[in-house]
Parts: sequence; C-alpha cells; structure tokens
Amino acid sequence: MALESKRKLISVAAAAIIIFFCFSGFCYAQNSPAYGFVKHAADAPRVSYHDYIIVGGGTAGCPLAATLSERFDVLVLERGGSPYGNPNVSNLASWADNLADLTPTSPAQRFVSEDGVINTRARCLGGGTCINGGFYSRASHREVMAMGLNPKLADQSFQWVERELVFWPQLTEWTSALRAGLLAAGVTPDNGFTYEHLEGTKVGGTMFDPTGHRHTTADLLKYADPARITVLLRATAQRILFQNVTGQHKNPQAYGVVYKDETGNIHEARLKGFSAGEIILSAGALGSPQLLMLSGVGPEDHLKSFGIEVVLDQPMVGHGIADIPLNIFAVPSPEPLTISLGQVVGIRPAYYVESLTGFLAAAILGGNFQGGVVVEKLANPLSRGYLRLKNLDPEDNPSVTYNYFTEPDDLRTCVEALQTVMRVIDTQALSKFRYPNQTVEYLQALTASLLVNNRTISAQDATSLEQYCRDIVLTISHNHGGCEVGKVVDHEYRVIGVDGLRVIDGSTFSFSPGTNPQATLMMLGRYMGVLIGNGGVEPSD
Repeated sequence: MALESKRKLISVAAAAIIIFFCFSGFCYAQNSPAYGFVKHAADAPRVSYHDYIIVGGGTAGCPLAATLSERFDVLVLERGGSPYGNPNVSNLASWADNLADLTPTSPAQRFVSEDGVINTRARCLGGGTCINGGFYSRASHREVMAMGLNPKLADQSFQWVERELVFWPQLTEWTSALRAGLLAAGVTPDNGFTYEHLEGTKVGGTMFDPTGHRHTTADLLKYADPARITVLLRATAQRILFQNVTGQHKNPQAYGVVYKDETGNIHEARLKGFSAGEIILSAGALGSPQLLMLSGVGPEDHLKSFGIEVVLDQPMVGHGIADIPLNIFAVPSPEPLTISLGQVVGIRPAYYVESLTGFLAAAILGGNFQGGVVVEKLANPLSRGYLRLKNLDPEDNPSVTYNYFTEPDDLRTCVEALQTVMRVIDTQALSKFRYPNQTVEYLQALTASLLVNNRTISAQDATSLEQYCRDIVLTISHNHGGCEVGKVVDHEYRVIGVDGLRVIDGSTFSFSPGTNPQATLMMLGRYMGVLIGNGGVEPSD
C-alpha cells in the first residue's frame, strides 16, 4: 500500500481509535426530544442577560446547565449542532462516516498535534459523548479524594448520571474471550460487572442501550427547567468580556461573552446587573485554555505576540497539558468477529488493557483486515506539554504539543503494558481468534507495518518495544490539563485572579480519572451544579 494511501487510512483510523470502540445496532437516527429551549444562535437577540452563561454544552456542560437551571436563568453556548436526527451520531453502522466528515459542521473536528498524532475533538451538543465509544467507568475513591470532592455528593452525582445514561453491555464472544485472557495473563482478580474502578479485570458500563442506540449528555437536559434555560447551537464564543481591567484594587470582573452565529453575526450574552452569577467555561481541554488566551488571560508574552490585550498575566494557562498515549496490537482472525466496543478492561495501577473489533479494527488496519485489536494505554503519564494559540480564530484548533514519552517512566510503563498485551494474546482463550502460525512477535511486526501516523517510523518498531511505543503512538483523546486546579483555578474551579469566571471540564484535571474520564466529567458537571446552586455549601442530605 502506498504511503499516502496509508496516511489517509490512518487519518480515519486514528479518529476511530480516538472515539474508541463500538458494537452493532439498529440503523436509525434518534428523534429530537421536545426541547423548546434549544435554538440556533442565528435566532438569538443581539444582546441577552442571564444568571449563568456556560460556554460548551458537552460532557460536563450539559449536566451542569440542567442542574443550575433548577434555580437560575442559564444560557448555554454550544459551537456545534444537535446530536438528534443525525444518523452519524446515533447510527453505529455509519459511524465511520462521522469520523471521516471533515466539513466545518462535523460533530468530530480533526486536528494533528505537534507530536504528529491525529486527534479528534467534539463539536456537538453532548460533546465527547456524541463521538466516543460510550465506555463508562467511575473514578476511583482515591481519585475522587485527590480532586478534593466530597465522596457522598460525588456518589450521588454519579448515580444521577447513571439512572439516565448508562447500561449493562452485551458481551460478544471476542470480549468474553478477552476477559478470560486477561485473567489467565494475571490481570486479577475478576471483579465482574461494576462501574467502580477496581484493580483487576472487569466489565464496565456503556452509554449504548440494548438496541445499540447511543445516549449522550444532551439527554440530561430533560431535567432542565425549560423556563430557565436557553441552549444556542452554532454559537462560537469569541472572547470573554471583562471590566475593571486596569483597576488597581479590584480583580478584573467577567461580565459577558461575545459569540458568533453560523451566519457570521456577532452577539453578546451578559450577566444580569444585580446577579451573583458567573460565566463558566466547559469547552474542554483544548477549548477552555484557548478561549482564556483569546480573552487576555494567559502568558503575557504569548498574548502580546498576537496583539491581545492582557487582562491577567497567567503563565500556567495552557501549561501542563497531557494526553493518554495508546498503543495497539492487531490480531488477524480466521473468522469474522462481531463488532464490539470496550466492554471489558484490565486495570493495573499504571496502565489499562482494552480491545475493539469489527469495522473500527478494519478502519485502523486496512479495509481488508479481519480480526481484533488489543490496546494498552497509560493510566497517568508523567509527560507534559503545552497549548498555544496558532491564530486569533476561535473556530480553528490551537497548537498542542503533548510530548509523549519524554519522561522515562512513561516509556517503561508502555513496555510493561505491551508485554501484558502479548501475554493476553498468547492465552488459550484467544487462540480460536488467531492463526496458529502467527507469534506475538510476528503480530508486533505486522502492526508496525500497517500503522502510519505523522511521526518518524523506525525499522526497529518491529523488534523494539521501546521504539514501538514512541513511533506507533495513537490517542483516544483523553487529554487533560491546561487550566489545572491549584494553578489556574482554585478548588471550587474559580479562575484565580479574576472574578465571575470558572472552568469546569477536563482542562482542570491533573490526571485522567478512571479508565475513561467521561463518567467523572459528567459527575463533575452535576456535582458543581448542585454545589453552586446551594451557595457553595455541600448539601447535608
């Protein structure tokens, strides 16, 4: 296969691995619920006033907005469109079309990091829950405590999400075999089905219901008070408005957001004059630090290089961003495999092992590939990078450098994880899905020959696991950091040094919680909505 053709293939494939794992379902698009409060930004007034303005109707933004609307007037600005009525979101049979869609209104916006790894970020009401693989696994108790959260309220918030969005998966033959293979390879104990983060092997939850239909955080808007919430689609925030910028004794005060509709017209959303409300960024690990910088909050020298008026010199904005590196082994099978998502996970303190099959595996490894893919990903990489502006266009992707494997411990963990993957593939449980003459060393060389990204590829990839980790690194977009707690925001997610502004999303994380962070992000949206609505006091019941 020509190199350029392989690059095109991997561009779709990398997007596929980002959104991670699927299973077969019925071919239909979900009908739009009766959300009279969801409108297009082009129909909004030029100026409006609200108690809370949330930028980003995604994984954390939707549960946050629904909860705040119980007591306050809330506006949500979502740069993407609706997931409802879009078969590429809800119909898994056309999921690859969703990933390959490079139009300006696609739910999946592609970008390539400066490391040469192809990524995808969400652009849809519901955020990453519209394009990911739906795997649901809570943060561990230790991680909840490390985030400074009240365990009781966190548990209540997890349960609030789970009642509406989370289901038991229907294990395929492949994922059942993977589960047995993990246990045989020593990834024990067997923890059965659980949402909890427990070392060993477990079956997790899924946001696909038994009919194969995807549920997203947009579904949580059913709990919103329709008289107190407005959700605007195709509303791209341009900058945050501040007053007291040059004041000597007061912090700059956020009071509004400038946003653009799909026709190019400019609008302003402002906080009500006597409201104690706030502007809350929930635009994700890329969008929130980018918007802060465009608004004048960030590293002074960098902002001045773009002619941006500096509101607050905050060098930690965009600093410390990280991504979870992922590496895979392809397992060609003599027989077709049922499409499966990440239903089973092997959990070790430093890494996780999961899998996928069906058309996603074929997309990653070539259209004629038949078999499964076993993957490993680091739990908590030490390598850190940075995010910077490329231009002044908020619709464009910023420049992101993750610095994969710059820390030696990350490389050692990757090698250990790949060795576990090799042991799992070599178990009796997976033997029926393999050709008997293909050793795991052969599979390493085969995978290295099939995968192409924008990084330099070495001949040693077929023999050296260290080189394989570096060169054949992929992503599932579990990126985090850039607005970390204690550095950019305080422990109540208020931006340090300015008033009336919070960030509530994955950019505040210093690690990626759970095996997959979406459960914790949804919990955090609900959690902070309850806390803010209760005046910052944790409810006693």
